Amino acid sequence: MKTIKDFDFKNKKALVRVDFNVPQDENLKVTDNTRIVSVKPTVDKILADGGSVILMTHLGRPKGEVNDKYSLKNILDEVSSVLGREVKFVDESIGEKAEQASAELQPGEILLLENLRFHSDEEKGDEAFAEKLSKLGDTYVNDAFGTAHRAHASTAVIAEFFPSTKFFGLLMENELIAIDKVLKSGEKPVTAILGGSKVSTKITIIENILPAIDNLIIGGGMSFTFIKALGGKIGQSIVEDDKLSLALEILEKAKEHNVEVYLPTDVVIADDFNNEAEKKVADIREIPEDWQGLDAGPKSREIFNDVLLNSRTILWNGPIGVFEMSNFAEGTKALGESIAEATKLGAFSLVGGGDSVAFVKQFGYSDKVSYVSTGGGAMLESLEGLELPGVAAINK
Repeated sequence: MKTIKDFDFKNKKALVRVDFNVPQDENLKVTDNTRIVSVKPTVDKILADGGSVILMTHLGRPKGEVNDKYSLKNILDEVSSVLGREVKFVDESIGEKAEQASAELQPGEILLLENLRFHSDEEKGDEAFAEKLSKLGDTYVNDAFGTAHRAHASTAVIAEFFPSTKFFGLLMENELIAIDKVLKSGEKPVTAILGGSKVSTKITIIENILPAIDNLIIGGGMSFTFIKALGGKIGQSIVEDDKLSLALEILEKAKEHNVEVYLPTDVVIADDFNNEAEKKVADIREIPEDWQGLDAGPKSREIFNDVLLNSRTILWNGPIGVFEMSNFAEGTKALGESIAEATKLGAFSLVGGGDSVAFVKQFGYSDKVSYVSTGGGAMLESLEGLELPGVAAINK
């Protein structure tokens, strides 16, 4: 893997693609700076070598038009604060102004370009736009795992203009190593936990990871499709009726790969989909007609805990209950505790996918697992076995 560790950036201007598509409040202040924090090691390494850094990113969906709401000047103070030095800003990403700002940049300095998506050519993957961007730096570094699954000008096409001086940043390297541990090099037994509401969004992932794993825990809303396919009564629980035969096929494939599948045995049910609904514990195969399953029950939590404590590599993608409602968050919390305990015992644990990441941040598990992925879509496509355009461009 060609990373920035292999290069001395002394007196070089490094054009670094980052993913600063960060959440903001109504005053446009950054509410979660994780994505900025995560690229600091890459920036620090380049500056320590005696190089300078030109940061480029998108923010939001301005659809190719200049829009003050999406200007990167709104996050400039946060970027400076996190990186620990003043970051210069230019209100363009290509053209004369940007070229002059780049030319004036001294070793040890950082420049932030304006939002790439103010140009529609960015998302089109336009070669001429990529070439204009390439003129700003001597080397290209991709440290934006969150956008590595997009074949955009700044994430893939630009690499062509740096045939021998293109590298993965340290964040990208960590992400790719974490996924490789789950799919190829991880210590066995390997356990994957897949939750969330729909089987349909996880089919390709399941098919791709079956040869690599030993245990598959299926939880959350998608478990009801499997239970119904197996003849269980699921009441008003969420289900994909058109995926029942597919659920049975997945169970059959798991058997062929000697993968042990664990479905919830009991479930916390409610008489309505709201936090104040009446709730009780029921056998997942015997949910009364007017009730719905909203969380994993105590017996299921124990079974999952035993599997996880005996695992050496763990992938977690998707909650196993409606954790956004406090009365139905206990199953997902218990799962978080089990993964944290397994990690403490020496297992490698990777958490990825929007809802799982939101959960570990909200409930303080980020430091209790081995790695929390910064890329939702990119991680899912990696787990599906697809080569990401942003990764392929550096490897080429």
